[in-house]
Amino acid sequence: MHYPFLLIDDDEKVAKNILEVFEDFEDFLCLGVIKTKEEAINRILELKPKLVFIEIASKKQDSDLSFAILTELNEFLEELPYFVVLTSDESHAFEAIKKGVSDYLLKPLSQSELRKCLLRFQKKNPVKEPETICVKSYGDYQFVHLKDITHLKADNNTTDIYLSSGQKVSAYKTLKHFESLLPFYFLRIHNSSIVNINYVSRIHLGKLKCYLNNNEISIPFSKSYKDNIDTIIRRISS
Repeated sequence: MHYPFLLIDDDEKVAKNILEVFEDFEDFLCLGVIKTKEEAINRILELKPKLVFIEIASKKQDSDLSFAILTELNEFLEELPYFVVLTSDESHAFEAIKKGVSDYLLKPLSQSELRKCLLRFQKKNPVKEPETICVKSYGDYQFVHLKDITHLKADNNTTDIYLSSGQKVSAYKTLKHFESLLPFYFLRIHNSSIVNINYVSRIHLGKLKCYLNNNEISIPFSKSYKDNIDTIIRRISS
């Protein structure tokens, strides 16, 4: 699992069908389905994903999804994400090229065409993920392997880092500091908690609980981070 992406589509049924095609591509993880222009711009500026799929030819009369999203993003970003247009209408192709779209797929989306698209993306965007983080405490430097971290919990202005071995490493940095450093498979689910989704074994929506390590660890999540919980559920379900 190396590539996070966003899907911009205001039709829930269509978006669900698209995500079903993605189920065979385990290296790609949808970080969210976005329905409006304003939300799309905000989430792209916040998450800075390398890959974005956008539905342009919406049948809804009041849809605000258009190439204007790319135009506005150009005001704030040095480089646009790798945009892939999803549409049933070939007439948008010329405008897509002018706006800097990287790829163009016709619906209904086929697995073979999506595979080619993703391979083109991977060729241009090789993975460069960190393997460790450095936790410094005065003159003491600890190098922690990311794959060993199950979750992180805030403790005032410090952060406790929990490892799969049961060990706890305390860092004199805020949780927000680590949120900006960690790769995309670490998701914040509460003001005081970040989890490594590779260790998530269960989500209980009724109890607002996230379980790790075969349900040995229970961590509450808040409704304000529901988008991240939905992302974890999609990953577990697929």
